[in-house]
Amino acid sequence: MDKIKDTRSFMRITHRYLGFFMAGIMAVYAISGVLLIYRDTDFLKKENKIDKKIAVNLSEKELGKELKIKNFEIEKKEGDLVRFKQGTYDAATGQAKYTKKELPFVLDKMTKLHKSQSKDTLSPLNAFFGFCLFFFVISSFWMFNTKSRPFRRGIKFAVAGLIIAVILIFI
Repeated sequence: MDKIKDTRSFMRITHRYLGFFMAGIMAVYAISGVLLIYRDTDFLKKENKIDKKIAVNLSEKELGKELKIKNFEIEKKEGDLVRFKQGTYDAATGQAKYTKKELPFVLDKMTKLHKSQSKDTLSPLNAFFGFCLFFFVISSFWMFNTKSRPFRRGIKFAVAGLIIAVILIFI
């Protein structure tokens, strides 16, 4: 194993091995992050037909919430039969028949990594991932001698990246 002599060697060695360890996790986050960009499209989604019984006489808002359909909107009512873009709901019997487009199982699980909350089982992984990324940011400044040309150029790139990120946040 490599010998840690000072802060610089500690940062370089830890950065290296933590980077190798995190490579798989970063690949999963990268793929799922790109998928989340296109979550408002049908990219890679498959259509699932759902037929289930729910509560009777639900309002439009309650029905959309119960079926977990975003931007739910009733198109037409014919007696007890309620028609909406994705299907139908019989208000008298509570029978709902509709289609829902979802990502395949594995891709859906991957995208849930980005959406987890503190109460979810994935939250410790998300926190660990965030701390590791922050360590990579900090430790990268120990990769080169501070008097070297690549370090000075790297600082300029880091400042430019920070400025662009701040601008994009406020646009």
